[in-house]
This record gives sequence, structure tokens and C-alpha cells, in this order.
Amino acid sequence: MNAPTAPLTAGYGIRCARPTESGAIAALLARAFADDPVMGWMFPEPSDRERRTSRFFMLLQRQQRPRAGGVRVAATAEGRLLAAALWSGPGRWKPSAVRELATLPLYARAFGTDGLRRAADVENSLQAAHPETPHWYLPTLGTDPAFQGVGAGSALVRQQTALCDRLGRPAYLESSKPSNVPFYERLGFRVTRELRLPDGGPALWAMWRDPGRGRPRTPR
Repeated sequence: MNAPTAPLTAGYGIRCARPTESGAIAALLARAFADDPVMGWMFPEPSDRERRTSRFFMLLQRQQRPRAGGVRVAATAEGRLLAAALWSGPGRWKPSAVRELATLPLYARAFGTDGLRRAADVENSLQAAHPETPHWYLPTLGTDPAFQGVGAGSALVRQQTALCDRLGRPAYLESSKPSNVPFYERLGFRVTRELRLPDGGPALWAMWRDPGRGRPRTPR
């Protein structure tokens, strides 16, 4: 389903990303995740972390692009990008084995040998904990640090959760920073479990949102 374009509010609007914006979106997300514990664990070398993180977000967008509304942005009328979100619809959160195999060399280039092993640990941990109940999935949300606090990130989430409420669909995400948990709680999500990455890796918090923020139910 195509994501509707939201009207301009406080100088920006919500819309589907354009293919020509993929590089700018990757750079924005790399800045947004500069202090993210999981990114720091996967890319331990500070000198090239931003470059590798940007390349990683280019690959994530490539996975999302076949899905209508898979990549969305908060942007000004002049095209300045404030924030970006990746969304996957029910039953579409996991890439096919063929697509994963085809992109493996690209991920190897982005992560390097050691980073690829850690990236695989992250992916395996997240997939093992992923709920079976059909839902909308938010794997990535990031706001340009220059625009933190203007509400662009929450607007990207609310656009989809409003649709989830109308369709009676839940939503799911993993927060990789404990400081972001209250942000998602204000948007109707609740922590369902803590996910600890192997080999002393950082924790993530699985979060679930029932449609209409009704009585919480534990996903299967």
C-alpha cells in the first residue's frame, strides 16, 4: 500500500522517498546513528564508521525499494531531508533467501570480514525474536541531528500507526538505545523483551504496539 503524503506541518511534510534520494538518506541515517551502540559494535573502527554505516543504509534501502512506501522521509518543500523511516508491511519484513544471497557480496564489502560476522549475529538474533503475528515492522528510523526535536521522527511513526489503527494492524520495532524507549512508548509501543547480542554485544529492546493502543496483547 502506498503511504499517503501528509500535508506540510511546521515546514515539512511526510512522503515516499524518491530513488534519487537514496544517497542523501543513507548519509542522514549514518549521522543519526553515529552514537548508536549496535552500529558501534558492528563497525568498531571510528575512522571509517560513518562511511561504512552509510553504505549499510544504502543496502537496507535497496531491500525496501520493491515495497511500496518502504522508504519514507520527512522533508521540506524545498527538498531538505529531516528524517527517514523504513517500513515493511505484514509478512514482508524478511528478505527472500535469493535476495539475501544476491546481496551477500555487497554486505561483505560494507562490513568487512569481522563486521560481517557481527552483522550476521545481529540479523540472526533479531529474526529469532521476531513475532509471528502479522504486523507492520519499523526496522529503521532516524532524524538528522541538526533537526532533532522538531517532531519529524515522531511524525514518520504516527503516519503509519494511524494507518495501522484504521486497518486493525499492530506494529513492531527494536530500539537499539535505552534512551529511545520512552520516545516509542509515547507513540503507543511497549517493551516486550530485551534482546542481548552474543559475545558481549549490546542490548536491544523489542517493542510492540497494538492497534488503537488498546488493551496490550503479547505477540506470539
